[in-house]
Amino acid sequence: MPLLDLSEFAQAASGRRLIGLDLGTKTIGIALSDAGHRIASPMETIRRTKFTKDAERLQDICTEHDIGGLVIGLPLNMDGSEGPRAQATRAFQRNLSQKIDRAMMFWDERLTTVAAERAMLEADLSRKKRAARIDAAAAGLILQGVLDRLRGL
Repeated sequence: MPLLDLSEFAQAASGRRLIGLDLGTKTIGIALSDAGHRIASPMETIRRTKFTKDAERLQDICTEHDIGGLVIGLPLNMDGSEGPRAQATRAFQRNLSQKIDRAMMFWDERLTTVAAERAMLEADLSRKKRAARIDAAAAGLILQGVLDRLRGL
């Protein structure tokens, strides 16, 4: 399935849960929405190994939770341009779309990790707990951004 814009994505994923992905070089943070597309919750962080194994885990999550679509954080530079990480994210999505037949869209993820870190500091989480949860929390912020926009459609 090709990348979709927000309104096409909303139609394709209607009534089904969504997942948000924060792709890092070593981990993938995953967040899950409710079927009503109101709330995004951090779900888990998977340690990246080989693409095939990562894609299999994501496919398992899609099947287990009846996922209608994937929101993938796109790491743009602060000026809006795309650097090597954005290109790597686009390549990951292209490969993933060959393995997982679900609606997919990108979402600007600038500053989501910073916001997630700040929220965890305010919650007084230890450094060890923050490190374990930061990617899933960032995925939650990415997904929540989309959910908030979907409500405006």
